[in-house]
Amino acid sequence: MSSQIPQTPPTAAHVKADTNSIGDLLGEVTRDMSTLMRQELELAKAEAKQSATRAGKGGGLLAGAGVAGHFVLLFLSIALWYALGQLIGLGWSAVVVALIWGIAAAVLAARGRKELQAIKGLPQTAETLQEIPPTLKPNEDQR
Repeated sequence: MSSQIPQTPPTAAHVKADTNSIGDLLGEVTRDMSTLMRQELELAKAEAKQSATRAGKGGGLLAGAGVAGHFVLLFLSIALWYALGQLIGLGWSAVVVALIWGIAAAVLAARGRKELQAIKGLPQTAETLQEIPPTLKPNEDQR
């Protein structure tokens, strides 16, 4: 009595390898690699655009903090000048205005710094590039 191992049906990859020429298979691999590279480039563009937008927003907030800081100096200077000139309470109203601008500058600077620290570069592109099979990467030992 002989026992036979049932044969598994050929997979789609086996059928394709049997019916297509090596040139066709290599052409398909080349097309797939080209598509993969185009997709990686598009991902890199999208991530770069997002990072640039965040950098612009953070830079704008820091510019606002700079303007507010300028007003702090302006109003403190005017307040000091007026307070020393009059030695009466009218000058202190300029101090209050200067303190309000100081608070605005601190808030804008904190938000701008937070936006700039949130920039992560191109994380998805770096991650997906690491997923490319090692056999497709150049071998550094063959230099």
